[in-house]
Amino acid sequence: MKKGFLWGGASAAHQMEGAWNEDGKAGCTADYITAGDGRRNIQRKVTYLDASGRKGSSTVFPYEGIPDGAVLTCFDDEFYPSHVASDFYHHYEEDIAMLAETGINCFRMSINWSRIFPHGGTTPNESGLRYYHNVFKTLKKYGIEPVVTLMHFEMPAALVHEYGGFLDRKSVDDFALYAKTVMDRFHDEVKYWMAFNEINNMEIVPLYAGGVRKADDESKAIATYHQFLASAKAVQYAHAHYPDMQVGMMIAYTACYALTAHPADQILQM
Repeated sequence: MKKGFLWGGASAAHQMEGAWNEDGKAGCTADYITAGDGRRNIQRKVTYLDASGRKGSSTVFPYEGIPDGAVLTCFDDEFYPSHVASDFYHHYEEDIAMLAETGINCFRMSINWSRIFPHGGTTPNESGLRYYHNVFKTLKKYGIEPVVTLMHFEMPAALVHEYGGFLDRKSVDDFALYAKTVMDRFHDEVKYWMAFNEINNMEIVPLYAGGVRKADDESKAIATYHQFLASAKAVQYAHAHYPDMQVGMMIAYTACYALTAHPADQILQM
């Protein structure tokens, strides 16, 4: 392997951490999405109480949108995978030790925004910052380079309720503050950053991707524009204060094959 080449695995905080409401953390968008079952044709859905206090839900794929005034809420009779996940929050030391046995030298993970700023505001949750410091320290102990995503479908639900997520331009400054906070705290431990995971997924899963209640094309376009602005602010801050940092972006892309070699089919599969 060429020196400097990074070879590793990837995860997201909501997929592995669990501890969804521990040590000061509040809910993020992923925490209100239920499990599905493809064998029984059960769709994943987001659950909420509407403005009248009635229970409601909306499918995630395809996304139907949720009503104005709805509050993301978990129900006792539903299963939410992110709440426990693989419990990395409590087992990261042993998990990273096993990860090192595979021989990888990098690990892509995300910081859960709602663990740092659970309810928005300007004061970060020190318990959350301490947790990620310990994770990064453990990765370094085993010679594994962290590659950190700032937002991997983990917008604080409080910001969805307050102003509608990335549909509102206020989100740009909130994200910039979050990025500044974690970059300032972890600049000695993390060199590689990604601003947003699969930024083009706003088209498919706007609530997941940006805390957007609505499902119409205009709302998704505006929210995506605000994410581009937020990403630019994070990149500008990193380059201005920590020149050694590298900040990139990830897009969603799935390999697929056209039904036939006919040009019309080839165009459709793109």
